[in-house]
Parts: sequence; structure tokens; C-alpha cells
Amino acid sequence: MRISSFDWDGGDAAALATEIRGMQPPLGELSDAVAGIIRAVRERGDDAVAEFEARFGAGSAEPGSVPVPVADARAALERIDPDLRDAMETAAANIRAVADAQLSDERRVRLAQGHSVELREVPVGSAAIYAPGGAAAYPSTVLMGCIPAKTAGVQRVAVATPASGGEQPLGDAILAAAAIGGADEIYPLGGAQAIAALAIGTERIHPVDVIAGPGNRYVQEAKRQLAGEVGIDGVAGPSELMVVAGDTANADWIALDLCAQAEHGSDGLVIAAAVETVILDAIEEAVRRVAEERGLAEDAPLALVAVPDTVSAVALANAVAPEHLELVTEDATLLAEGVRTAGCVFVGPDAATAFGDYAAGSNHVLPTGGAGRFQGPLGPSVFRRRISTVSISQASARELAPAVATLARAEGFPLHAESAEARAEE
Repeated sequence: MRISSFDWDGGDAAALATEIRGMQPPLGELSDAVAGIIRAVRERGDDAVAEFEARFGAGSAEPGSVPVPVADARAALERIDPDLRDAMETAAANIRAVADAQLSDERRVRLAQGHSVELREVPVGSAAIYAPGGAAAYPSTVLMGCIPAKTAGVQRVAVATPASGGEQPLGDAILAAAAIGGADEIYPLGGAQAIAALAIGTERIHPVDVIAGPGNRYVQEAKRQLAGEVGIDGVAGPSELMVVAGDTANADWIALDLCAQAEHGSDGLVIAAAVETVILDAIEEAVRRVAEERGLAEDAPLALVAVPDTVSAVALANAVAPEHLELVTEDATLLAEGVRTAGCVFVGPDAATAFGDYAAGSNHVLPTGGAGRFQGPLGPSVFRRRISTVSISQASARELAPAVATLARAEGFPLHAESAEARAEE
């Protein structure tokens, strides 16, 4: 791994965070290429999708192969190894329990002028979950996306993931996860063409209202370009982990956690911060050993940061806004109260990020690239929208009309003013 060390005095956390993030390789400029794919799908529909699948994927988008029958998913659920099914069911139960806890109650506000505004949430009509694929399959992402969408009340949930290229377009693990998650449609499609087809719609693929889930830079650029035409959960980048290690931390465990994130590829970011340099030295030694034994990418970036105290380490974490943050210190519970921007926080030496990636119940679709400053984990709220219902009596209209008319005329809209004043007349 490509390791850089920083001796930080605790000042200007934002500047150090910028320097650390600069260790990640640039994603490159993809906007023109992705725009071309979107334009082709918009103009030529299924033919364009099949063309790009043949070029970039496993060529599974031939007529009749999309979507995969949902019955195939139920059959796969019966075929998979019982231990794998039990693991999926455990993960699904925990993900569902956490998602259920996030649903909001309806609210009605009564105002001083006598009228009321009711705020209620309704599910979007349809959603698509994108799960990365190709060289590897991610049934965990299928669960993490489908279950919050179904919990939110979405009637039609589609799954899109790249085909495996084998005899069957999608493996049993993916199909079984789709069955457990309650997917209504399954598409063996990947890349920007999948996002475009789900956002725009084709002859065989009906458009959806929201697209969520991680993916490579082409997938994320397509989501970015189509945002507004379709709702998105955010634009996710490579995986990230920051660990704040105390003087009793197990360096071997931390090395496994850091290297586990590097399994996703060399374009992510991993950081270890500690007060004691002896802990950082031990982490570095353990990381080098694990990386060599497991053949991890030599250019995967790791920042080792010496901090003046653990409170400063949390301040740095808030500036970095990492996707995952592990607090492996004796005062971890107290420190966690000061975390403001991390996508998900893991408290204590036993709380490895891997638990959250699979079965703890928290969602592993998290903000990256510093987006934790304004965005949270994937959950039911991504698939729900608020509606305001305003009820105004004539008595309330009389009370409100002067304020409305004054504001409207100040903005140069006299008809708005007259519309409100008309309701205030006998």
C-alpha cells in the first residue's frame, strides 16, 4: 500500500483533510462519454442498451432476457447453500428492523391565524436499486437497497446489476437476495446504460422515480447527469475508512479493517489516527504484512496521522467526513457524541466496519467523498416524499390576506395579492 505519515498539531483540520483526500487518485473526466450513452438510450432505447451491454458488459440484454423472471429468484432461494440463506435472512431481518425505526409519523401544525398545515409522507411509486457486479457479485447491496425501499412502501422495486457472463445471466446469490428483499423486477444490466434505461425508460424497461445504490464512476456520473429527471440517493465514490486508535488498540485487528476496505480497489482512502506513535508504527507494520500476504494493490493510499489527542482526531474526522469511522479508544462512546459528518460510526474495539457492511442492520450505502457533510445513509426516507396539505377557512384567509398581499406586491406580483384578498372579502 502507498503509505503517508502526518504529524499533526491539531490546527486547521480542514487543510489536513484536503491534503489527505488528495492522496486518492482522480476519478477522471467521464461526463462526455456518459452523456453519449444517455443520449443513445434516450434516442434508441433497448437497441442502445443492448449495444452498450455487448460492448461493456456480458451482452445479456438481448430481447427476451430482460427482465429476469421473479420466479427465477424464488427458485434460486431454494437452491443456495442453507448457511448462505440463513446469513441473508439474518442480515435482512436486521436491515428491516433499522429501516422500520426510521419511518416518520404524520404531523399537523395549527397556526395562529386559524389555518392548519399537515405534513405527511408518501412513498414514491417506483424505485431501482443498482448493485455493482461483473467480476464480483454483491447480494448484500441488493438487500441494503430493496429492504428500505419496500419498508418505505414502494410498490415497484427493480434491481439492476451487471450480468455474470455465465450460462445464467445472474448468479443464485443475487437472485436469492432479490427474492428476500422483495424485488419486483430484476435486470441483468450494468453501467451507465442501466442507469439511463431506468431513468428514461425503453420499450422493455419502465422508468422509475428514484435510483439508489453504489456503482463505478460511470454509474455515478450517469446518476449525476440524470438527477432531476429521476431522483437519486446521492453520488457515491470509492470506499473510505478512518480509524481513531487508542493506546490499547489491537493493531492487527485495525490492519485487517483497513485492508478490508482496500479490497474494494486502489482508489479508496483509508486513514489511521492515534496519539501514540507506537500504535501507528504497529498498524503500519501489520498493514504491510496483510497487504503483502493478500496481494492488495500497492497504490492503495493509507494515511497515518499522529494527533495531539483523541478530541482532535474527531475534529479531523469531521473535516474528512469519511464513509466509515471506527473509534477504537477507551472513551469511544463519549467521542462518538462529537461525530457530525461520518456516514456510519463504529464504536469500540469489536465494532469492525465489516459488521455494518453485511449484517449489523445499518446500511452500507453511505456518503463518500466528503458528502457526509450533507447526506446520510440510504434509508426509507430516500424513497418517500413529503406532501403539505393546507386547510384555510375564510376567517383564516382574512387574517392572512394582508401579509400575503403586502409580500406579493413587494415582489411585483399584484395578481397574487388580489387572489388572496378576494378570499378575505365577504
